[in-house]
Amino acid sequence: MSRAVTNSRATPQDPAPESRPARKPRRRTVAAATAASAVLLPLSSGLLSAQPGGGPAFLHGVASGDPLPDGVLLWTRVTPSPEAVPGSGKGAPVEVTWEVAEDEEFSTVAARGTAKTRARTDHTVKADVRGLRPDTTYWFRFSAGTVRSPAGRTRTTSAENAAVGNLRFGVVSCSHYEAGYFAAYRHLASRTDLDAVLHLGDYIYECATGEYPVTGKIVRKAQPEHETVTLADYRVRHAHYKLDPDLQALHAAHPVVAMWDDHEFANNAWSKDAENHTSAVEASPGTAGAGAGAEGDWAGRVRAAKQAYFEWMPVRPSTEGTTYRRIRFGRLADLHMLDLRSFRDHQPRRILGHHVADDPDRTITGRAQLDWLKSGLSGSTAQWRMVGTSVMIASLAFDAVPTDTLRSLAKLLGLTLTLDQWDGYTDDRRELLTHIRDNRIANTVFLAGDIHMAFANDVPLRAAGPSQPSPVATEFVVASVTSPNLDDISLVPSVDVSSRARTDIRRSNPHVRWLDTDSHGFGVLDVDTERVQMDYFVLSDKTDRHATAEVRSSYRTRSGTQRLEKADAPVRT
Repeated sequence: MSRAVTNSRATPQDPAPESRPARKPRRRTVAAATAASAVLLPLSSGLLSAQPGGGPAFLHGVASGDPLPDGVLLWTRVTPSPEAVPGSGKGAPVEVTWEVAEDEEFSTVAARGTAKTRARTDHTVKADVRGLRPDTTYWFRFSAGTVRSPAGRTRTTSAENAAVGNLRFGVVSCSHYEAGYFAAYRHLASRTDLDAVLHLGDYIYECATGEYPVTGKIVRKAQPEHETVTLADYRVRHAHYKLDPDLQALHAAHPVVAMWDDHEFANNAWSKDAENHTSAVEASPGTAGAGAGAEGDWAGRVRAAKQAYFEWMPVRPSTEGTTYRRIRFGRLADLHMLDLRSFRDHQPRRILGHHVADDPDRTITGRAQLDWLKSGLSGSTAQWRMVGTSVMIASLAFDAVPTDTLRSLAKLLGLTLTLDQWDGYTDDRRELLTHIRDNRIANTVFLAGDIHMAFANDVPLRAAGPSQPSPVATEFVVASVTSPNLDDISLVPSVDVSSRARTDIRRSNPHVRWLDTDSHGFGVLDVDTERVQMDYFVLSDKTDRHATAEVRSSYRTRSGTQRLEKADAPVRT
């Protein structure tokens, strides 16, 4: 595709036209967030609340996202009548009231407004609330008639130039409903020390029942059971996810900053195509999507997927069809969230050397987004510059990986191996990392998911090799919440396959300081002026809805070093 694309706004968009402006909050001190567990949020009591005779109900919980110093985006879905199920197109318009309070009893309301929702937006509700105080915890809820939603807790960011001593984020990626339970979300929901949760993509999976998890290992079925292709399909899939109690608890406990990856659309999606589609401009032989067309028009499908995403996620709507954006957390950190699906060229289908991946006319970001990111990194006055990138930016080579392990990796990652990541778009990576080096942009931290394995990477300018230059950035990659990893999908019936894979991958990639190929879980990222540390939490068993979690490893980068080191102990709550 052309490198010239429309740039995303770096500032928040205006509130949705159907939301009334929020009034100014009262000027008084807001109490600090209670240290009680997030389970105090009345989720279970509110999930099935409805008027007798089939009146409105809030069945899908509440959520908040994209926090700002003076506001936050609130979300819910109201079911106005029993037949108005998600994706049905049925149900009368409903006026919903929202309110934001300084205390969980809602005795001091800081802002209140109304929004009208209809079948054309699948009866989802968004309120872009402004006029709040920076660095403050609030509680929020919705009501329709006499029926109230569950309550949620959210938090604004610090003022742009405020001194911030510490930030803490939950970090998650790749939550396949049929592959396991969302215990990772439950553990993050129970914490009261997080400023936000970052979801780096694959929040939903589009595939049909049994299509993606390892054969015979379906833990629970998603709805609809067929692959999501139409607008109604995507709405039903989003809605089914949001009936999960652990996911509802996560959204009720913390603001979420989310970015899509491919499975919010279709596997290995790129700007003009995906698997089982025929692109408007036919892919050349040897590239993903060539010769396929069984699932119809790609442009119509991606429009449907994006519409459902903007309806069902606590993300500010965009008229430009993208979600890349920047959120500032005082003088401590800037967070750049990248859209790596809307503008990218097709992935090389198989590794035939690096001539295709290195083509300077191919892009993963698009010209405008890459320029926006470079400008944002150069212009940042924050101590740390964090980049949320759904796919891993550090390179991976497989020179020392035996054939049997390589086959398992190929099955996990697809025929492209790592070429769906930045490895398939090396000119964009070279340009970005060269910009960071040449402009002496210190303290750049990339956050990624997608690969279903956990990594702690130094990020050198050049590709992997035996002689490594000084890194220009750091990368933390989190394991999947549930989606199959190397251990789940291995073709090798050996108990030590994961251990061998870790050894083989690290032998070829000395910039990989640590990796975990066979766990599921989440990360907790702790940021202060001296260092950024990632604690990698692993679940005891993703197929157990009551799974426990413990820290497997911790890595940190100190300010000014761009190098990772093992941390002796996890950050305490």
